[in-house]
Amino acid sequence: MTGTAASDTLARPPLRERLANNADGILEQIAREYGVSTFEVVEALPAAHRTIFPGSDFERILSALTSWGSVVFIVHTPEIVLECEGPIPPGTSGRGYFNLHGDSPIGGHIKAENCTSIAFVMRPFMGRESRSIQFFNAAGEAMFKIFVRRDEKREMIAEQVKLFDELRGRLAG
Repeated sequence: MTGTAASDTLARPPLRERLANNADGILEQIAREYGVSTFEVVEALPAAHRTIFPGSDFERILSALTSWGSVVFIVHTPEIVLECEGPIPPGTSGRGYFNLHGDSPIGGHIKAENCTSIAFVMRPFMGRESRSIQFFNAAGEAMFKIFVRRDEKREMIAEQVKLFDELRGRLAG
């Protein structure tokens, strides 16, 4: 390690401590800084900021989202952060995929069996409160994320916040 790299490592607080003091930031970037998966970062968030469910709840959760109206669907890879706004269309399982079909810009074929964990995340992002549902694969990387939408004043849509909290509560119940 160079002198700078060693001092950067020594100056950086442990992950859980960093997130307890400040849960804001891009999860994938935090994961890179700490040399862990994005899911490990989510797991390290204080309990008040995350609730984790098994991937076996995939269809149940995605089906519930079809009644939420327009949401923000994000796929974040090292090369692109792709954001699409629209309603989650209904889906069916077939040929090894969960197939989304409907009148929405969100559509496609998801390898649902690769989803091992689903996290409901409630935390600050860019200084504003946020809520998202993040679907993780076995490598601990997000397959995709669904965020509660914001209005023209950049406030979260209250009805979607309510639906998020109710769904999380039902699953945890």
